[in-house]
Amino acid sequence: MFELIKLPYSLSELEPVISANTMAYHYGKHLQAYVDNLNKLVAGTELVDKPLEEIVKTSDGAIFNNAGQVLNHNLYFQQFASQAEISAIGDAAPQLYSLICRDFGSVEAFMLEFEQKGASLFGSGWVWLSQDASGKLHITQHSNADNPLRHGMTPLLTFDVWEHAYYLDYQNRRVEYLHSLWQIIDWKRIEERLK
Repeated sequence: MFELIKLPYSLSELEPVISANTMAYHYGKHLQAYVDNLNKLVAGTELVDKPLEEIVKTSDGAIFNNAGQVLNHNLYFQQFASQAEISAIGDAAPQLYSLICRDFGSVEAFMLEFEQKGASLFGSGWVWLSQDASGKLHITQHSNADNPLRHGMTPLLTFDVWEHAYYLDYQNRRVEYLHSLWQIIDWKRIEERLK
């Protein structure tokens, strides 16, 4: 059985970037619903004891939609820390910093492209930083529950652009939401996801 992940911070520790109110709904209601739905869907099937990543890679339909959303949200919520605990990327994640500079020219250029991809994604979905088998970093857009794992890449960082992720705090200001998230990224955690 899958369970709601435990957060490494309290619901209010990401304020003012993400409010406790948004966390209560996004984490406490939306993610919990995906976990509950996935458990109901895999009960009594050969998938019940499979790792979440394997289910995401191999399933389709309702099982994939719920498994994908559980995985995506787990990665999303586990990449944050309170602003008091955040260090600059070069200090916290020197290997990741070097790869970003290699593949995007600078951290600033990477962040700008990442925000633009998030802002231009039509409808609901996710923008990702991921790593391919050769070690190169990519920024990709994926709709609904899709993610880089389904396309042979390792997911590193993601911004959720479903409206439920930001509407209570930012209304229709998706660009402002995307720009604000950099303040709470735990770069050390992202570097730990590298292959």
